[in-house]
Amino acid sequence: MTATSCWGAAGLRSARRNRLEYWLVRVILVTVSRGPTRFLGGIYAKLLDLCVPKLRRVARRNCELTGMDPRVIDGVFRSIGRMLVCFARFPRINRENVGDWIRYEGFEHYAAAKAKGKGVLFATLHLGNWELSAYAHALLTEPMHIVVRPLDNPLLDALVRARRMATGNIVIGKTDGIRPIYRALAANQAVGILVDQNVGLDDGLFVNFFGKKACVSPAFAKLAARTGTTVIPGYAVWSEAERKYILRFDPPVEITGNTLIDTQRIQNALERAIRAYPDQWLWIHRRWKTRPWGEPPLYGE
Repeated sequence: MTATSCWGAAGLRSARRNRLEYWLVRVILVTVSRGPTRFLGGIYAKLLDLCVPKLRRVARRNCELTGMDPRVIDGVFRSIGRMLVCFARFPRINRENVGDWIRYEGFEHYAAAKAKGKGVLFATLHLGNWELSAYAHALLTEPMHIVVRPLDNPLLDALVRARRMATGNIVIGKTDGIRPIYRALAANQAVGILVDQNVGLDDGLFVNFFGKKACVSPAFAKLAARTGTTVIPGYAVWSEAERKYILRFDPPVEITGNTLIDTQRIQNALERAIRAYPDQWLWIHRRWKTRPWGEPPLYGE
């Protein structure tokens, strides 16, 4: 329900590069939305695999570190292709046809959390289709807030931001601070935050994730404890049998007030989701990059 940037350092960018990237993405979105979508989505995902070989190398290393079957990597790129098709079709998804794209499972957890009146914190991850999850929830139930890191390319950021907000969702930039999140929760609204990414030593603490120490931001667990908000793992995963996504709301994570324990519990919930749908998680991310002091790097940096 949030996004990361893969476009490089903003300060080193040129206006020309920004425009080239923007128009390339626009062309891709137009061709996918108007052409044989499933086929083109797969083609573009395959091109990404071939043109950026580092992604597959990182995924292989992650599989080695966790004992995961490397055959899931092909599924990752198929998942990216499906996500691209869906994102290209966002302007055509509305209240009348959203059910053709996605359905709920576990909605009762969300309803029970809302009944408490303290808002909902969605602990989400780069699994399945994190963009569709928030987009569709606004159509199926009500708009929500999503916390994002703005893309370094301002033209692309504006394009993506407009699509994220098209169904009424409110985007909170990570530079906006914590107050908008507090206000949303106080108003008994939902906030979605991606919590499966690597962070630096200065920003995180280490918990176990797939049997390896992973550096995680403790901010999410602290926020949940301070507000008394219900934490629900939420994510949209593809069902091949149904030919649509399932927006899953898992049972709430019990928050104790102990930051380390709560952070570990949240990551445990994410790990269970990934193990259930391993070929839909973004294994191409260097999840275990940050190491405890004295440990060697795991990615050959």
